[in-house]
Amino acid sequence: MKQVGLYFGTFNPIHIGHLAIANHMVEFSSLDEVWFVITPQSPFKTKQSLLDDHHRYQMVSEAVQDYPKLKASTIEFDLPQPNYTINTLVHLNEKYGETHQFALIMGEDNLKSFHKWKNYEVILENHSLFVYPRISEGAVEHRFEEHPKIQKVKAPIMEISSTFIRNSHKEGKNIRPLLPAPVWRYLDEMNFYR
Repeated sequence: MKQVGLYFGTFNPIHIGHLAIANHMVEFSSLDEVWFVITPQSPFKTKQSLLDDHHRYQMVSEAVQDYPKLKASTIEFDLPQPNYTINTLVHLNEKYGETHQFALIMGEDNLKSFHKWKNYEVILENHSLFVYPRISEGAVEHRFEEHPKIQKVKAPIMEISSTFIRNSHKEGKNIRPLLPAPVWRYLDEMNFYR
């Protein structure tokens, strides 16, 4: 059984923080691969700053091309919107369940609100959570503290945000060191976030 960690996000754009966390998860936990699951643009709320799905997929693909254990996934592009993580998991299990076991990768900030997720009990019954540290307010629910399915991974704390990158780029700041080189080239050629 291949152990696959699912790292969800809009990746708008993917940056070195995302890459460092995904790589850390695949190198320092029981995961064999990490799939970047790109969240599609919701038809119900179009955000000006959110690039088209295929552009964000292209940037993730370019970012992971030299990392054989990291993959870009469009699995959510074909699911009905609005989508919930539980639906994605059901879909992935139907498609790859014979050979793959899926886990979720999330920041500690997401774990704090995990009890509000749709069908979170079902998710925890069938999937492990790999949690990386984040600087955030509030506490993790007591029931999640020592849960056998929740594994805290001591990944480096990466406080880089895609919002910061977009805004800084728009202001003409040099944000190049925060992006994998191929992502910077793509973003620059396409003149995104200006």
